[in-house]
Amino acid sequence: MPGPEEAQPEAQAVADSAALVHGEDAAAVDNGGNKSAAQKHTAAAASTDSLTAYRRPRTITSTAEIDSTIGHPGSVRINVKGAYIADSAEPATPVSGSPVGSSYHETKDIRLPNHTAVVSHIAADIGGSLAKIVYFSREAHSTEPGGRLNFLSFETDRIDDCIEFMKHLKDKQFELNGSRPGELLVMATGGGAYKYYDKIRERLGVDVLREDEMECLIIGLDFFITEIPREVFTYSETDPMHFAEPEENIYPYMLVNIGSGVSILKISGPRTYERVGGTSLGGGTLWGILSLLTPAESFDEMLDMAAQGENSKVDMLVGDIYGTDYGKIGLKSSTIASSFGKVFRMKREAEQEAEDSGGLSNGDADHLKASQENQEAASSSQPAEAPRSTPITTEEAIRNRFSSADISRSLLYAISNNIGQIAYLQSQIHGLSRIYFGGSFIRGHPQTMNTLSYAFKFWSKGQKQAYFLRHEGYLGAVGAFLKKQPRNWGRRGSFEEGESLEARLRVRVGADGEVPGHGPEEAVI
Repeated sequence: MPGPEEAQPEAQAVADSAALVHGEDAAAVDNGGNKSAAQKHTAAAASTDSLTAYRRPRTITSTAEIDSTIGHPGSVRINVKGAYIADSAEPATPVSGSPVGSSYHETKDIRLPNHTAVVSHIAADIGGSLAKIVYFSREAHSTEPGGRLNFLSFETDRIDDCIEFMKHLKDKQFELNGSRPGELLVMATGGGAYKYYDKIRERLGVDVLREDEMECLIIGLDFFITEIPREVFTYSETDPMHFAEPEENIYPYMLVNIGSGVSILKISGPRTYERVGGTSLGGGTLWGILSLLTPAESFDEMLDMAAQGENSKVDMLVGDIYGTDYGKIGLKSSTIASSFGKVFRMKREAEQEAEDSGGLSNGDADHLKASQENQEAASSSQPAEAPRSTPITTEEAIRNRFSSADISRSLLYAISNNIGQIAYLQSQIHGLSRIYFGGSFIRGHPQTMNTLSYAFKFWSKGQKQAYFLRHEGYLGAVGAFLKKQPRNWGRRGSFEEGESLEARLRVRVGADGEVPGHGPEEAVI
């Protein structure tokens, strides 16, 4: 990993941090918009109870608060008073001339009516399958204050389209939020932040700061859980979207992030986490296998097919074995006993059907086709004869037995059930009852959410709850967005040194017995 640029002298760092505390940094926002200067420069005495008491009214500016600002130099203060998820009928901020070929535009923008400061950075979370973009913009054609967070995703295979869109945002910076194109900064996370680092810098001509993927996930999730109404919900067939109110006392909890693969994290407090497990069978697995077995060309197309399919035509169910429920151990007749368990038997039946109809074995079809073409060429001058019926081939017989939709649904259930079982076992090991599912694998897909929810309710006998988010695929991107660094901090291209500085200052804050406070309407990550 490239080393960071030389850090600024300590005195300069303290001065920069003091400026951030007093609202002099362009990315920091006061909590009132029109309050007096005296009100803007006040702060609260910190509580000594715990880190969960970090959001309180300001009364004075303490040494501990300045120290904490040094420890969290990347904090972006967003005024979330009155924030809400924009309804799909509400027009999103247009970006005229933007490329849309491979992008999937989310309509679930987050409206921030009281955030007025200039935001001169965008965030990108570039994974193995998808690249997600988050950027702030003012309201189009409106004199009202505030703006919105916009969300956009691209297939990583088309990363050039994604970079071109970021370049377009750079050119439109003044129109979108009042900053100059040269002031744009890209906050990047995920594996692609390293793989495509040079390409992004060269094409955009701007600084690119790379942030730790896991830390960004936690920062983004904490923000959504505590600050955004109607974001977190539970799912069941009888109550498809039951919203949970934003909370402050959220720790500990577990995050199951399902991207190309799966990571399971235990979060004990703000920026305190550990990866406790995971699996390589994730969204990339579904995408890859269905690319081989079906004609689908995109992940969304695969999910659409799965919604139309019937897995019982492919999976072996408990009812196929017992003829009814197996009530003694709590298994319904519709429970999957073996994913794809019917395929081998049905394939043999299809082969027998082809043989009985005089069909051809695999490999003979090409020979027959060539022979027919030669015969047609030889008899082209003769009168055409009535077409003859061709016996069904083995491939055709098998294809007739299995539809792409049925295969898609079966594989979706197989991967979702596996993830749900692993996540449940990890929650048992670590004694966690609140489990959040994130990542672009879910995509608000009902069958996926129902499978994960059912797994937790079944195995925990209703004691554990699975939670989902409306922006589940953007946790990392939002976390990176919130980690924007003040200029001249000296952490270009590195998060490790910043973490060690934060660790040293946590010890210092703990020794003082104080934890900084922040206004109740500010999200400070």
